[in-house]
Amino acid sequence: MTESPNNMPKEPNNAASESVAEVRVVPIGATRVLKDQVYSILREAVSNMDIYSTPTPPRLDERKLAEELGVSRTPVREALSRLEQEGFVKNIPRRGTFVVRKTRKEVLEVIYVWAALESMAARLATERASDEEIGKLRELFSTFDDEEARAHINEYSDTNVEFHQTLIGLGHCDLIKSMSDSLFLHMRAIRVQALKDIDHHRSDQSVIDHMRIIEALEQRDADLVEKLVREHALSLSKHIEQYARYLD
Repeated sequence: MTESPNNMPKEPNNAASESVAEVRVVPIGATRVLKDQVYSILREAVSNMDIYSTPTPPRLDERKLAEELGVSRTPVREALSRLEQEGFVKNIPRRGTFVVRKTRKEVLEVIYVWAALESMAARLATERASDEEIGKLRELFSTFDDEEARAHINEYSDTNVEFHQTLIGLGHCDLIKSMSDSLFLHMRAIRVQALKDIDHHRSDQSVIDHMRIIEALEQRDADLVEKLVREHALSLSKHIEQYARYLD
């Protein structure tokens, strides 16, 4: 096996040394066993995984997933096949199915594309989003300042992810939403790792950036909010270039 360590794990000397990823799923009632529902649940579960926090890509256990969902292995297998076609997972014969991780170069490219999509969504939001919708962004950060973000980093990390998902939605552009969904798995995981890097105070700057973005939205300043959102995303790329050793 010669896969890149950032994409797929190398062949271990002992297959038992691989750890099975903990995927958060809930059982599906017998009357709701549809392949599309299984796919949607697994896609969301994979999207919420912290895929860069372990030495090797997380492995998904088909049998265990079927048991936890309360379904047969067939719809799980079909769902994993769809996720592989979309580039979320990869099946390695005689090894299993692994969540795909990207190299440093690929992660940077994801960030560049996200910056373009999110900044345009923010620009559109100045024209299309209601005051109430923009107000919900401010509510997300009503309990956080720099110290609070550092003290409750996991809670802040979830809020940070929700902020960026909400911001994309405020543009009310289905195509931007669809394109960003395909990047979200890696953007979420990279943002989580970056915020955990307390040595470089990424969370402090994140709070400041978000509040400036919200103020620009409230002022309906399209040029400013587009600039702030793009710069915020690109600052993440600089952080990755300098400090993301886990992508080496």
